[in-house]
Amino acid sequence: MLNSLHRTCITVNLSALFTSFLVTTTLLFFPYILCFSSYNKMKHLLRLWIKAIRRGWNLVSILNDQSGLNNQFQTHLGTQGQQKVWAIGGGKGGVGKSLVTANLAICLALMGHKVAAIDLDLGGANLHTCLGVPIPEKTLSDYLSKKVRSLNELLTPTAINNLYIISGAQDDLGIANLKQMQKAKLLNQLSELPVDYVLLDLGAGTTFNTIDFFISADQGIITTLPEPTSIENSYRFIKAVYHRKLKMAEELLEIGPLIDQAMNAKISQNSTPADLINRVIEINPIIGQKLRSEINKLNPRLIINQVRTQADIDIGFSMKLISKKYFGINLDYVGYLDYDATVWQSVKKRKPLLMEFPNSTLVNNFDRIIHRLLNIN
Repeated sequence: MLNSLHRTCITVNLSALFTSFLVTTTLLFFPYILCFSSYNKMKHLLRLWIKAIRRGWNLVSILNDQSGLNNQFQTHLGTQGQQKVWAIGGGKGGVGKSLVTANLAICLALMGHKVAAIDLDLGGANLHTCLGVPIPEKTLSDYLSKKVRSLNELLTPTAINNLYIISGAQDDLGIANLKQMQKAKLLNQLSELPVDYVLLDLGAGTTFNTIDFFISADQGIITTLPEPTSIENSYRFIKAVYHRKLKMAEELLEIGPLIDQAMNAKISQNSTPADLINRVIEINPIIGQKLRSEINKLNPRLIINQVRTQADIDIGFSMKLISKKYFGINLDYVGYLDYDATVWQSVKKRKPLLMEFPNSTLVNNFDRIIHRLLNIN
């Protein structure tokens, strides 16, 4: 009798749990169901939610929370209300910076965060294409030319809930050459955007604009390809970031020639930028400690794109070791993206990659990367 009752209670509890899961899933993903037509895309979203359950996120608490995200959920995803700025850069053009920016933004938005993706590839903006958005009527040019007063007026919604874009398209002549005051004003305006994450899609090269936006971000992400030219340019990018970081500190003005000497040293020579700290500490311990403090603030992330072989994957670990040895910088290798033809297919269709091809291997790639960036185990 007791056994029968026990089995009945178990059956009822399991049934109730399954019903709760279906109701919860339907309520949470109803907006997305309206946006996506295919069964595979809906199945993909369900798989994401199942992953969330396995990681311990409490469904009942999420439903009871007005924002849809409870404190337990926030512990995994980062603290809501404390805006974070991520800058995606790299030394070479065509390495996939816009692809990475667009899909990291999508991942964050699907997790419940409000995200603004800003195209700062001034003079060559195309982030809107990766997000499947037509060229917005108002772009950064309108803000820089003072046609609009606030960046908030440039926020353009995408087909993905919680995700907005500020486009750099329809740029005026000379927009790529920002003045210092324009750059400072733009950086100050970022904190006024009503979002949890701001993702900056930077241009190629090592111009002061690109490097300054990269350094000013809470998290800098370097994207590269497993090719000699791209890797070489990535090292140049890291070197430029290193040099600019030191130059921006007012206390370093008196030892500028020493910094220049160290930064101009070739990798094959004994003297490296990493040796700079020890040499300056010997000359002036106070300034040396300030230098070390500045360098320790540099903790860029690395993503290898278009990986085909294990050797391509291992390049990231090699770059991590060399950056530590030569620059004294902790380059965090957060993951790689497999070579996949769905990338150019999604661009050709002007559709977001993760939404258009939910069964692509890149979905799992981005899943691993976003969890590394958010420090989710």
